[in-house]
Amino acid sequence: MSELRAIPGNNVDPGSYSKQMVDDRQLLTNRDYVLMTAAHNEEAFIEKTIKSVLAQTLLPKRWVIVSDGSTDRTDEIIESYAREQQLICFLKLTRPAGRQFASKGIALQKGVKLLEGVSFGFIGNIDADIAVEPAYFATLLEHFERDPQLGLAAGFIYEESDGVFRSRAANRTDSIPHAAQMVRRECYEMIGGYSIFKYGGEDWYAQQCAKMNGWHAEAIPELQILHGRHTGTAGNLLKHQFRLGRLDYSFGSDPVFEFLKCAVRISERPRLLGALTRFLGFAWSSACRESRPVSNEFVQFLRKEQRSKVLNMFRGKSRDNVLRLENR
Repeated sequence: MSELRAIPGNNVDPGSYSKQMVDDRQLLTNRDYVLMTAAHNEEAFIEKTIKSVLAQTLLPKRWVIVSDGSTDRTDEIIESYAREQQLICFLKLTRPAGRQFASKGIALQKGVKLLEGVSFGFIGNIDADIAVEPAYFATLLEHFERDPQLGLAAGFIYEESDGVFRSRAANRTDSIPHAAQMVRRECYEMIGGYSIFKYGGEDWYAQQCAKMNGWHAEAIPELQILHGRHTGTAGNLLKHQFRLGRLDYSFGSDPVFEFLKCAVRISERPRLLGALTRFLGFAWSSACRESRPVSNEFVQFLRKEQRSKVLNMFRGKSRDNVLRLENR
């Protein structure tokens, strides 16, 4: 069951999204963009996110916010802004209680249908627990304008420690966080939008598919994404690491690369146990011969990239830059 909350005067006629995606190209301006957000029980953060977007120097043409089975005040907060802000469309979904990593992809796929009738050149995702500076999306668009082959771009994740926001250790210029990501429309169409996976990872998959199709991807260090909660703190940290190991296996990560990557991350929370648990998750899925939801072509492309990184490490390049393939 789902319930749509759309603002008066901005009615949406659900239909074929793929048809809309190829219509009215002549009406686009270079800086037209839309946003999507999937939110689940984010009453502590969602208002800061909404205020952050509404403060942008260049506003989106439409912002679809999907409440993914929220049971706290998330819906109430979103609805209060949707009534006042014409650019916001609100979609309320219901689902069984509990944290389900595939649910974010489902929410985004349902939300994208509310972009019917809107002409845009770029589509972005912004998580419901982050804030960005007022010129964030305008600056991203400047990078897209300078590089016609740039398919995906975002800033760097910053997390609070002792009252100060600091750059996350996993940040890298070639790993594009989904938290406040923008995708060129042509690239988005080519990769088929955001997919649904049991263990999550729709952002990693989108990035790899974009590169497979010849697009560039860039994370920009000077653009700060202020994350309201530390990655993995929405649930048990060890469960989070075990899931990441299973995710790595499901996408076809090379076993040697996985071992070295986990070794590099021994110092990350929880120290030693986190890295060990992640590798155990990978090994468990391997022992169970779990089927992979991605193509052989995807696995081959990913492993070729990972093996290249390992070779670069042994040639003396920074182990952190070599082994932190996905930003999670």
